Amino acid sequence: MSVIESATEFAPAGTWVADAVHSHISFEVAYAGVNTFHGGFSEFSATLVGGDQPSLVGSTPVASVDVKDEQLGGHLLTPEFFDAEQFPEVQFRSTELRRLPGNRVLVEGELTLKGITQPIELQGTIAPAPSVDPFGRERLGLTLETTTDRTQYGLSWNAPNQGGGDYLGNEVKLKAELALVKQAD
Repeated sequence: MSVIESATEFAPAGTWVADAVHSHISFEVAYAGVNTFHGGFSEFSATLVGGDQPSLVGSTPVASVDVKDEQLGGHLLTPEFFDAEQFPEVQFRSTELRRLPGNRVLVEGELTLKGITQPIELQGTIAPAPSVDPFGRERLGLTLETTTDRTQYGLSWNAPNQGGGDYLGNEVKLKAELALVKQAD
């Protein structure tokens, strides 16, 4: 049964794995009270199982945090932020996936960061149906995003901003843009 035949099916049956070259995991946080800081992760994995009981799992090594400044990247790996030595991986596991009208999706799950697991809800879009690339592989696009409070995961470092308030915002936007490739049965 295809996605077009069943509007309630989250994704077509099978195992779909993120193509890391054409996918992206990123985060955004308010910085210095005047702009938004953008970062991401250069390495990650994500697997979507479609069909009657869909699931989505993903992970990224903390050491693959990707920012434009090497010194800042090193600081993000310390215990003040991600504590990469003690907690080397960020993990996500879905608990419910729902396809909504207009190719919108709602994904509920658990995010584990710095050894702390919290429930999280993501919203986004999914391609209406798979497409076939020039190499004969079926592909499916899935974009998800959410906003979460970083302090719930023990990421509480901050500094006072001279203009008032804190230097870093607590709300962090997380975004996953996944180009998924169907695996052979």
